Amino acid sequence: MAETEAVRSLALKYFNPENIDSVNIFNNRAIITLINIPEDTAKADSLKKEILQLEGVSKASVVFTAVKSDENDHHWKIRGVKKIIAVASGKGGVGKSTTAVNIALALKRLGQSVALFDADIYGPSVPTMLNYEGATPMSKDGVTFEPFEVMGLQTMSIGTLVDRNTPLIWRGPKACGALQQLLSDVNWSNVDVMVIDMPPGTGDIQITLSQQVRINGAVIISTPQDIALIDAVKGVNMFKAVNVPILGIVENMSYHVCEQCGHKEYIFGEHGAEDTAAKIGVDFLGGVPLNIKIRSHADAGTPIVEAEPDGEFAKAYISIAANIIKKLN
Repeated sequence: MAETEAVRSLALKYFNPENIDSVNIFNNRAIITLINIPEDTAKADSLKKEILQLEGVSKASVVFTAVKSDENDHHWKIRGVKKIIAVASGKGGVGKSTTAVNIALALKRLGQSVALFDADIYGPSVPTMLNYEGATPMSKDGVTFEPFEVMGLQTMSIGTLVDRNTPLIWRGPKACGALQQLLSDVNWSNVDVMVIDMPPGTGDIQITLSQQVRINGAVIISTPQDIALIDAVKGVNMFKAVNVPILGIVENMSYHVCEQCGHKEYIFGEHGAEDTAAKIGVDFLGGVPLNIKIRSHADAGTPIVEAEPDGEFAKAYISIAANIIKKLN
């Protein structure tokens, strides 16, 4: 509490009180979110330098967000969507996007009307996994976009607007502006649950999305490996810092079953995510085995839940989706 007030006091040296939306500290990182003000990198850099002089603060972020749409609600307006969940990870390489796509398809199989939004702006992979890579978004009125309709999902991705081989060298405000436009200007229709595939990590883009999108809950993806779980806990703490409910942790690559002898091997450790969830007081939503079919079907544009809906791997995702629905309700 003392550190938060100290950071707020420093922020008031550079910005007016009405422009300071929130001040949070998690994992020794100070996050100042500003509203209704143009980006001012000089002031932001000076403020961060002063904050880093405070005891107990090792990182600082100043986030310039979109202008408030009205006096009382600064969240982006996403029409046609009832509930939103974020699928996130503290680090890359844990299978977050593959899990997000299969969770979305599993929710659909459980009777939900589902949208899948690819917010992984620096590595959009949803168009590849859902086999609409290279397609161009359609607009009927020249202002808004129509979502792609694929495998019973409504979906959109920044990957449809840029070439897959073009790196996006965008600063946070520009990246968030692109995501806001895609989320707000798509004609989503009667969606029960939107799944947002978040960028990996806990940087400014993730923080801004968490504060500007009215997220009903976050799902954290991790492998059982100790080093991955450290970052998963950081992800949990980030969402807690910006008051997003944690639905639970999913353990990806839980174990591998030899197809020749049936032996189960815990390659990355046993029950790591489940034990970590219990330790930090969040729910364990379920685990998914490590199997080449899950990877190959995703790469081929036919995710395992769609390709083998009655198989054991699809059932694992469907069980996780059922737990998510219980938490949302």
